[in-house]
Amino acid sequence: MTVYMLSVHGSGDTEAVHADVDIQEVYADVDRVNKEMQAKGAWVFGGGLFPADTATVVRSDGDEIVTTDGPNLESKEHIGGFWIIKAADLDEALGWARKATVACRGAVEVRPFQDDTEV
Repeated sequence: MTVYMLSVHGSGDTEAVHADVDIQEVYADVDRVNKEMQAKGAWVFGGGLFPADTATVVRSDGDEIVTTDGPNLESKEHIGGFWIIKAADLDEALGWARKATVACRGAVEVRPFQDDTEV
C-alpha cells in the first residue's frame, strides 16, 4: 500500500467559498467520506485546519531561529484540511479524492509520500 496525502485547497474564507452552501451540510458530507474511508481501511489520519492567517512560520536564519505570524507563502489559496490515506495505487487514491472534492466542495490535491511509509 502507498500512503497519500489528499489536501483540500481553498481561499480560507469559509463564508465566501460556501456562500450558497450550508456549511453544516459540508461537514456532514465530509464526515460520511471519513467514515467510509475508515470502514474500507484507507483512513490513516485527517483533519481541518484553521485559516492560514493563524499560522506561525519557523525558519532558520543562520544561527538564529526566527518566527513570524501568518502563512509562509503569498497565495490566494491555502491548505484548509487534509487526509492521510493508504491506497493500493494512484487510481484508488484518486477515487477517494473524487469523493472528497464533492464532499468538501473544494479542490483536492493528491500526492504520494516519498518513501514506502508504513502506517
